[in-house]
Amino acid sequence: MNLGRIDLVTLSLFVAVARHGSISAGARQQHLAVGAASKRISDLEAALGTALLFRNAAGVELTDAGQACLAHALRVLREVEQLTGTLSDYAHGARGQVRIAANTSSITQFLPEDLAAFMAAHPAVRIDLEEQNSSDVVAAVAESRADIGIFADRTPAAGLVTSAYRIDELVLVTARNHALAKRRQISFAETLDFDYVGLPTATSLASRLQEESARMQRGMRLRIQVRSFDAICRMVAATGSIGILPRVAAQPHAQSMKLALIPLRDTWSRRSLLLGVREPATLTLAARLLLAHLQAQPAAD
Repeated sequence: MNLGRIDLVTLSLFVAVARHGSISAGARQQHLAVGAASKRISDLEAALGTALLFRNAAGVELTDAGQACLAHALRVLREVEQLTGTLSDYAHGARGQVRIAANTSSITQFLPEDLAAFMAAHPAVRIDLEEQNSSDVVAAVAESRADIGIFADRTPAAGLVTSAYRIDELVLVTARNHALAKRRQISFAETLDFDYVGLPTATSLASRLQEESARMQRGMRLRIQVRSFDAICRMVAATGSIGILPRVAAQPHAQSMKLALIPLRDTWSRRSLLLGVREPATLTLAARLLLAHLQAQPAAD
């Protein structure tokens, strides 16, 4: 076994290939040519003396040895990240970069003001913020591609240490001339006879609405799917369909687009947004300070 042929770039590539089930996709994530990536994986297998991947026309799958290698590769990359962060703390104090993966709800409603306050207090810290679906946020933190994740409750987060961040209130959004617009409150069940505009099924909000409609053994009449809160508001105003959004995200559009925002009676319409990290003790000083800052924010304004 030639350990000298195993390097951090190759381990990072192997983790990316394992995650995507594809050498080409892993190569893109690591900014490598496909040929170079394929050779690195083959060299890694040769160095370890065993096959790590089953290769087929659809992509790749991990062998039993590959599963074991993945676990060790993740552990090595985390240790190196901890080493870098710890030494950076000694050298510079609260400096450097903090990587955040966050869902759309947190970015749209709360993070701009929260991050602005933190950055004013810590001007030497740079924030790298990436918007992702809640399930992808958890994966990014678990795989060391993000230091801090922000995601909706009900998202499986095994292996992460979680804490409360914020609470958002979901409301029904309609045009002001819609049949439901004059309601002071409404239950989700009462809306299911109307056409909906919604987000892609992978988002936490879409998943929650599908779960709740399935629990009532009823289907949603989803006529239009779009990718942003703003697009939902525009489609609701233009088509006479309805949507469900966080109140804080819909409120800025209510006046200009002539929308009505109707509170939902359902208890699940108040969602908790969670903070997640792998191991708080291994975070850099800058990441620990940011995590504490976010944890100190009021759950609901």
